This record gives sequence, C-alpha cells and structure tokens, in this order.
Amino acid sequence: MTEVVRPAIKPARPHFSSGPCAKPPGWDPEKLALGSLGRSHRSKLGKARIVHAIDLTREILGIPATHRIGIVPGSDTGAVEMALWSLLGARKATMVAWESFGEGWVTDVVKQLKIEADVVKAPYGELPDLAALDQSTDIVFTWNGTTSGVRVPNGDWIKDDREGLTIADATSACFAMDMPWDKLDVVTFSWQKVLGGEGAHGILILGPRAVERLESYSPAWPLPKIFRMTKGGKLIEGIFKGETINTPSMLAVEDYIYSLEWAKQIGGLKALIARADANAAALDAWVQATPWIDHLATDPVSRSNTSVCLKFAPDAVTGLDEEAQLALVKKIAGALEVEEAAYDVAGYRDAPPGLRIWCGATVDTADVEKLGPWLDWAWAQTRG
Repeated sequence: MTEVVRPAIKPARPHFSSGPCAKPPGWDPEKLALGSLGRSHRSKLGKARIVHAIDLTREILGIPATHRIGIVPGSDTGAVEMALWSLLGARKATMVAWESFGEGWVTDVVKQLKIEADVVKAPYGELPDLAALDQSTDIVFTWNGTTSGVRVPNGDWIKDDREGLTIADATSACFAMDMPWDKLDVVTFSWQKVLGGEGAHGILILGPRAVERLESYSPAWPLPKIFRMTKGGKLIEGIFKGETINTPSMLAVEDYIYSLEWAKQIGGLKALIARADANAAALDAWVQATPWIDHLATDPVSRSNTSVCLKFAPDAVTGLDEEAQLALVKKIAGALEVEEAAYDVAGYRDAPPGLRIWCGATVDTADVEKLGPWLDWAWAQTRG
C-alpha cells in the first residue's frame, strides 16, 4: 500500500455532523440578541421575537401566505408526531420508507396508531417508485433521507387533484432544496439541520388542505396536550402566530433568528442551495477519485446535497463482515476526531457501514476540499 502522508492543512471548521450541524460561518454566541432571555415568551418582546422567527422562515423558504407556520416542541420528531396523531385515520395511509426515520414513522402509524396503511419500502441507497403511490391515501414520506443520503428529486409525482394529504418530513431538506409548497400539505423540519440551529424545537407547516382535515376530523384516540391543534372544531390559530404550545427556549429562538438573518444576508434560499450543492460536488469529486469509497445513494439524481452517505467499495473491504466494517468506521472517525480534522463522520447506526459527511449550507466548500486528504490518511492509518 502506498504511504499516505499526514496532511498539513486541516479544515478550518471540522464540523461535519448531520445534526446538530455546523454553525453558520462567523457565528459567535456574543453576536446573539439576548434581550428576550429571562423574559416570558408571552411578553410583548418574547412573542415579537418568535413571530420574527416565523416571518423570516416564511420569507426565506418562500412559503405562501396560505400555509401556517408554527414552532412546536420535540424537534422535527415532535412536529411529525403532531401531524401523524392529529391528521391520520380519516382515510387509508401510504407509508414510504427508505431509511431509518421513515421506518420510525411506519412503526408509529402501523403499530401504535394501528391505522390501515400500505407500506412501501426501498433499501438503503435507493428510492421507491413514487409515481406508483396511491394518491387517494394520505402519503407520509421523508423528503431527504438523512441516514441514507437519498432524497426526493422533485414533487412532479404529486398530483394536484390528489385526494389524500402529503406529509413530508423535510428536516434535512428545508433551506437546501426547493420545496413545492403547493403540492405539500404538511412539512416539518428542525432548526438543528441545514441552518445549524440548536435542537429541541420543531417547525410544523400546514397547508389549507391539512387545516381543513383538522377542522373536519377528530381522531378516535386521545391526543396529548402538546399535540392538540384544534379547540371546538377550529384551528388554534395562536399556535401559528407566536403563541407556542409550551415554553420555548428563547436562547434557541435567538440562535435560529441569527441563522435566518445570516441566510437572508448571503442571498436567501438560492444562495443556501448553491452552498450545499457546491459542498456536495466537492465531496463527490473526492469520491470519484478514491477507490476505497462509494456513494451509498446509487442514483445521482436522487443523491442528497446535505447528508451525503458513503459506503466502502466492495474490493476495499474483502473479507470483512459487517461487524468488522463497523469497527473500521469507528476507527476512522476516531482518528479524525483525535486529529481535530473532522468530527462526527461515522454513518448512522442503522445504516450500512460507512461514513456520513454533512454538506449543508453552513459548511464551507474549502473545508470539504480539505477533508478529502484527511479521509485518505485515516483510511491508510486504519487499514495499512
């Protein structure tokens, strides 16, 4: 094996975790507005800051005025669960899964809520036939599979005259991919992904058809307080006007506002997508030139530009079973962390053995380019 020299230059910011993700360039806690801290979230100031975060979200993502935006508890998971528990059951569902989070929603709907559902699956690295989905049913899917690196390339498969609702978990897609808001009835995400915000809070976006469902249908099961979005058969509009269901962290709100204002300053959604695309292209250039690694996502059209998942090339791990490959991943990630060259690059625990490199908008392309030689060095160190 050819000796690989330890690289002389490290990424300036070695943060490649897929959540919580890297902070925006130039971020510093001293730059956060702190006037709302220690104040009630229901005070005039506290509510104004929450509304400001909602308004900036709408502006940057281009969310139409017809859609409600609410800040909810429990990160993206909480937002998805609110949608599933409150909206499903009125008609048959179609659960689409090609990675671990989609599998989690299948479990909740089929085993916990016990709703009649078709389950459509694809293995890690692939996307099921979306055009074949029954759109008379409510369809639940992840827009971008954070643990597989496979994304929905567009919304062309969603019919304008669909009978069911479309519910999209878009936590690692929003702010890095175009979302067809007219085709999506429910969208969820968390601050900790593409904009690098702090965790624990989710965003729930409801289109008019979802609101109509909420006001015309009551689930057969009891709803916990944090899931309730209606009262007396009408939407609780306050949830989507800054009156959060429970007490949010105002520090996390201010951190999210900082990221939103940074996004607006650099050019909004178009600039964010361009940054993620450039990062993914830089990593892909390294993959194409590197014999020991491959993309987990088989089709470039549906390959993520945020959570890029990689697998070992078959010839590079001949004779190594899955357990040995997982141990190899751990050694590579550990060696990079000790060198402070890259943090948190191991693949997700339920995914095939490999690496996962976050390429979202808060990462600098120059750091992705500097990462490649370090990955080669770590491979040589562990396999040499």
